Amino acid sequence: MKNYAETPSLAAEAYSVVRQRILRGELVLGQAISRRKLAAELGMSFLPVSEALLRLEVEGLLESRPRAGTRVRIPSREDVVGHFTVREALEVQAAMLFTRASTAAERSELRKLAARVDAVAKQPDRRLYTVLHHKLHRRIAECARCPMLCDAIEKTHALASIWFCLLRQPLPDDPPRRHQDLLDALTAGRPKEAAEAMRLHIAVGMAHTLEVLTPYFKTRKADGETFFRSDKKRYLQGIVLPSEPRSAISE
Repeated sequence: MKNYAETPSLAAEAYSVVRQRILRGELVLGQAISRRKLAAELGMSFLPVSEALLRLEVEGLLESRPRAGTRVRIPSREDVVGHFTVREALEVQAAMLFTRASTAAERSELRKLAARVDAVAKQPDRRLYTVLHHKLHRRIAECARCPMLCDAIEKTHALASIWFCLLRQPLPDDPPRRHQDLLDALTAGRPKEAAEAMRLHIAVGMAHTLEVLTPYFKTRKADGETFFRSDKKRYLQGIVLPSEPRSAISE
């Protein structure tokens, strides 16, 4: 049995494992998480697993309800709008600071990275796009030379990564140079234009996200004050998550 001194490190390990599975799309919105199965898989007791799941719940990645268990959190429309409102405020500020603080080498680096993001944007497999897109926005924040702002932006991107995993198909109406156009504005050295370009970029992202998540909003409303411990029970009630084919329902 693990002793109490090991609990913090074990909790951190469990936290990292579950968080990465969520961000990679291995655990989808609404999917139930069994403490018992997770503890057995990781070879640890309930205590560190419970601490890890509570931390993820505080971060907004999971949700728990009495007598219902824990699942990957399904956001409401208000959650998504609120998220993008905060993200806009943070990233618009980062864009303005970037115009003043970034070096010529960093601007060149990010123009190349933006071109890579646009190049993979139309690929059906969204995993590489998600990784590169996250890296681009993180680097913009880092080059703004404000660590606290960078940390705040990084925290908002965890939720965005989950939602990005649902964009299984490329968006047909996306401009082919969407991210390159953004970097053109940010590297021109005009803070107001950079701010407006980032504001528009975030607004388009919010519109796409709301469209993709609409079926999940309906699922959240159908769940009411509870949700099901297993995918099978939810399926028997006629509630199937949009990302789940019927053959994928499990105990």
